[in-house]
Amino acid sequence: MRPGWTDVAVVRRDRTAPTGETTVVRLLGMLPAHWTCSPGAVGQDRVVLRVELGGGTDEAAVRLAFARVLSDAALHGWTREV
Repeated sequence: MRPGWTDVAVVRRDRTAPTGETTVVRLLGMLPAHWTCSPGAVGQDRVVLRVELGGGTDEAAVRLAFARVLSDAALHGWTREV
C-alpha cells in the first residue's frame, strides 16, 4: 500500500514576520529529519508543505509537529491555516 500525503498550510498573521520564502526553509529545518516533505505553494503570506504519511507518520503526528515548530520564536507571526 502506498502512503498518502497531507498538505499543511501556514499563514503570516504578523506583517513584521519573515516572508514565506524564509519561513519554508525554517519549517523544513525544524520538522523531523526523517519525514519526506516538499514545498507546495510558497507565497509572501502563505506556505503549503506536503508531508508524506506512513511509517509512523500520521495526521496526528503532523499536527503535533507543526504545533511545536510554530511555537518557536523563529516562526513568530505564522500560524496553521484551519
